[in-house]
Amino acid sequence: MEPDQFVDAVREENDTALSRLGSSKALYALTEGEMEDDVVRARAADLAGYGAETFEDWVAEADADVYRAAIDLLGDQRDEADPDRELGDRPQVYDALAALDGEDERLGGFVAWTLVYGSTLDQLTGYFTGQADPQTASTFRGMSSDVDELREGAFDALAEADQDAARSAAEDVIEAAYDEYFETLEDLGVNPKPVC
Repeated sequence: MEPDQFVDAVREENDTALSRLGSSKALYALTEGEMEDDVVRARAADLAGYGAETFEDWVAEADADVYRAAIDLLGDQRDEADPDRELGDRPQVYDALAALDGEDERLGGFVAWTLVYGSTLDQLTGYFTGQADPQTASTFRGMSSDVDELREGAFDALAEADQDAARSAAEDVIEAAYDEYFETLEDLGVNPKPVC
């Protein structure tokens, strides 16, 4: 299976979860209903910061250019979002990534993470557009494009990976992100199911 076909298959198999994770409710869940600029920026910094920490652990075990590129990018993104932020609660998606220990599994999980994280960045772009802050919206739009490039940067390695192991790991990562989204919205008294 070609890498782009792998991504299409992951998208198709996880269509409902990815659609909801790409909805405006996902940002509401991320901020636990506190849709204020400083909270949105702080949670964006958390996502970038914990992402960099996760991939630093992977690089320490097995050096890989794609993870080094992710670390560099996420460091920049954390600085753009909220450079003074002391990281808050760790998102469950990073627990799922940290649980992956095989090279093929980590590649699959990484690709899934780019899909989930990219959707969040798209929602951040939309949020700041709605706040009449085009400069910040443009910054997050650029971040989303950078994450797309990270995913493509993994394609050469992914082409050599065990596709079943990679897909299983990808589904685990998406499931972890979706479970947290679903549970958080339920706790907030919001119906998680309709996409908006």
